Amino acid sequence: MLLFSIYKKNILFIILFIVIISCKNNSNNTSKNTDFKFTNQLINESSPYLIQHAHNPVNWYPWDLKYLKKAEKEKKLVLLSIGYASCHWCHVMEKETFENEEVANFMNKHFINIKVDREEHPNVDKTYLTAVQVMTGNGGWPLNCVLLPNGQPVWGGTYFSKNEWLTSLKNIHEIYTKNPKNTDNFAKQLTSDLMSLQSVSRNNDTLQFTPKKIKNLVVNWKQKLDTINGGFLGEKQFPKPNSYLFLLRYAHQTKNKKLLNYVFKTLDKIALGGLNDHIEGGFARYTTDNKWHIPHFEKMLYDNAQLVSLFSYAYQINKNKLYKKIVISTLDFIEKEFYTKGLYFSSLNADSFNEINKLEEGAYYTWSKKNLKTLFMKEDYFLFNDYFGIDSIKTIEEKHVLVKLCKDSVFVKKHQLNLNSFKKKVKSWENILLMERKKRKKPELDNKILTSWNALLLQAFIDAYKVFGNEKFKKKAIENAISLKRNAISENWEIYRSLNVKKKKIKGYLEDYAQLIHSYISLYQITFDEKWLEYSYKLSETTLQHFLRKDKTIFNYTSKNNISLISDNLDIEDIVIPSSNSVMNKNLFYLGHYYDNKKYLDLSKKILHNLMPRIEKHPHIYSNWLDSYLNYSFPFYEIAINGEDAFAKRIELQSKYIPNYLLSGSTKKSNLPLLENRFIENKTFIYVCVNKACKLPTEEVKKAISLVK
Repeated sequence: MLLFSIYKKNILFIILFIVIISCKNNSNNTSKNTDFKFTNQLINESSPYLIQHAHNPVNWYPWDLKYLKKAEKEKKLVLLSIGYASCHWCHVMEKETFENEEVANFMNKHFINIKVDREEHPNVDKTYLTAVQVMTGNGGWPLNCVLLPNGQPVWGGTYFSKNEWLTSLKNIHEIYTKNPKNTDNFAKQLTSDLMSLQSVSRNNDTLQFTPKKIKNLVVNWKQKLDTINGGFLGEKQFPKPNSYLFLLRYAHQTKNKKLLNYVFKTLDKIALGGLNDHIEGGFARYTTDNKWHIPHFEKMLYDNAQLVSLFSYAYQINKNKLYKKIVISTLDFIEKEFYTKGLYFSSLNADSFNEINKLEEGAYYTWSKKNLKTLFMKEDYFLFNDYFGIDSIKTIEEKHVLVKLCKDSVFVKKHQLNLNSFKKKVKSWENILLMERKKRKKPELDNKILTSWNALLLQAFIDAYKVFGNEKFKKKAIENAISLKRNAISENWEIYRSLNVKKKKIKGYLEDYAQLIHSYISLYQITFDEKWLEYSYKLSETTLQHFLRKDKTIFNYTSKNNISLISDNLDIEDIVIPSSNSVMNKNLFYLGHYYDNKKYLDLSKKILHNLMPRIEKHPHIYSNWLDSYLNYSFPFYEIAINGEDAFAKRIELQSKYIPNYLLSGSTKKSNLPLLENRFIENKTFIYVCVNKACKLPTEEVKKAISLVK
């Protein structure tokens, strides 16, 4: 997220902002012993993250406004602590701080303490993450924020050691007790500033989208690119699939080979580096260095789903076999680790138990040199060492991550090896390591099932099917889509956020609606089953009713029917996941074309236009908005296939990388505007249209493709 400028703090609060000190100590999970000394109200929750804290001596409560009212009644401040199950530093702070009875006694006496799983309540997380960023210039997890009983923040930070935490809380309590009016004034001013950040003004400039404008924006963006290591400039590397999907499309449409090669270089680094688990597949969340070597080991469903889509489309352009291998191994990993009855769990922890039964970050994935030397013969170890960079990549506390320093073709040339024979050798190495890894304790699973993350995976199955034509991917997509329809959508077309929470259902946020609508639209394009478009349209109508602001400038993140906070944090920046507003904006564009709905098309265009002042300042964090900009600044096509051979022609058409069209199709008569009156018995015609002007219909896919520029 874009960091806001540091807030001008009241002098009384300066002493409260303590430098966050890194800590390398390991943490332990909650004991498996059932004889616990302490049990708090989190024991009744379903979130693995909350349950991890259920036996802390801290008297934690789950997120509910009634606990803010409790704070008001008892005249206490609220201590809000936010994290997620696979967060390494969340575990460290729990062990060092929240399990300490001295700390807990002070917290219980002077605060109402609330624990939040950020993945269950992203609205709470976004609101108070922004508050902490404004106050300190930084943000992350664990996220800790002290609030007034009315929800207004007065202080915050991320990770704290025990002594830092206790000292800070004592200072806060003392200041609040001695001068509550000053505290109230600070909170009111901060809340006012937070609300001002959540406004989008109407853009009164002339509404015009041009290739020149987007070219200038990409030139601006290029200053952020790391042309040496791939990725973006900075100390860490996040995969950011949506950014590369846009750059891939822009480079392809503008025939910019230099930019295209930069994207491929980045994907090679992601595929070969430590972010990728070369033994069992799947990607970690980010690397702690800028060379894609040392990962932060948690594996998230949303990252892996988006990377499947990215590598699929990249393969469609350059036919790199490595990319195909990545797609298959990642989907195999997801199926093996996350699948449950048509839906998928959320993540695997970064931490796991090491050989001395202590929790250690990356213990499941890293290797000691001593261990490796016992697994491989001397001659093999020499090659293995060089191939995976054992001696050339920095260690993690004397343990190694597997990083392929170059492509196989380069490595075999260096060592004068036969490529096919070497690939068999690498496969044997991987099998040996896999058998050894199976002796270890696996990282814990976060078994939440989130609608938006499942929708991203649904999109991944669809994209992989379009590119590779594997019917298994299509079947998995349909299974997942049906399961989402059954479990995520109510009878009145409202969406639930977390699908395995039976006790209290959490209402969906804009990202849940936007991502599911988008994936259902895409599913229609590979099945030609119009019910998926109908579902998308009905969900869009619900979204317009419950999320669109009265001035129609933007969508709120939280439904009008949901619990309101001090401000509704806008979700407009395309960082790790495309922003829910940008996805919803694109949905309106697509559905506007499918149903010839002028209201949808006009709203989509106006919202994009309203965002342009922000996009022009920081184009690199608005990649999905820029993807929509391409739809307006370059030709965008409607392609309709109608006739008995519609499916065969669809497969041939979708096997080509064509990012600037939407597809309709049917083997019979249809009342969809793009298909109406176009069915001819015993013929299958392809219609290519742009701006409601259509070319002559053709029966040849190659001819149709030639009409799309």
